[in-house]
Amino acid sequence: MIRAVLCDLCGVLYVGDRAVPGAQDAVISLRAAGVAVKFITNVTRLPRRRIVQQLLRLGFDVDAEDVFTPAMVARSFVSREGLIPHLLIHPNLQEELADLSGSSPNAVLLGDAGHAFTYENLNTAFRILTTGAPLLVMGMDRYYREPDGLSLDAGPFAKALSYAAGAPVQVLGKPSPAFFRLAAATLGVDLDEVVMLGDDYEVDVRGALDAGLQAILVRTGKYREGDEFKVGAKGARVCADIGAATDLIL
Repeated sequence: MIRAVLCDLCGVLYVGDRAVPGAQDAVISLRAAGVAVKFITNVTRLPRRRIVQQLLRLGFDVDAEDVFTPAMVARSFVSREGLIPHLLIHPNLQEELADLSGSSPNAVLLGDAGHAFTYENLNTAFRILTTGAPLLVMGMDRYYREPDGLSLDAGPFAKALSYAAGAPVQVLGKPSPAFFRLAAATLGVDLDEVVMLGDDYEVDVRGALDAGLQAILVRTGKYREGDEFKVGAKGARVCADIGAATDLIL
């Protein structure tokens, strides 16, 4: 029995600035049937405030408590560990994390920095990592889909820094099983009663299955033909989109 849904955002609910057809009705149907819905994302180009605004603009009934982000986990983690992170993040995310940084960083916190992934910024992070500072990454997505095609995400840059500095990557967002479990814990149900809806066979599906959740791969967003047959997707069901996934759940 499925009592709760963790739902990815980009690629499942929307692509670019357009909602996936039927996505708003799917969320309404899930909630009407008593299924709890939590929106879980690796988006680190926007603070949670603006993610909520974007969802509202696209016609989704949502508030801040419905959205679970890696920036939230990162904030809690660095505070608990007493770390002072150097931030290699998108300028839009500075409002949510800037107060964590300081003049003597002892960690690097990386998100999808977009055009801020310059040589200078990457090299600064590299030099800090060579001192033995940990590399904290808010998501290992390889790419995501924009209206004009696929674009690089944070994962490739995290891999490059890890390789160059010999620093292991500590993932705070998807596909870390801990991230899924933290999100599921806010719903008050058993893990095996939660299903993850995602368009990424590796980050969404494998991460959720490794965490003990169920998973459904949707053929929208970054999905590419044959993804369901790749390692990591085994054990997941496959649906055309969130509407079809909702029909299956209900």
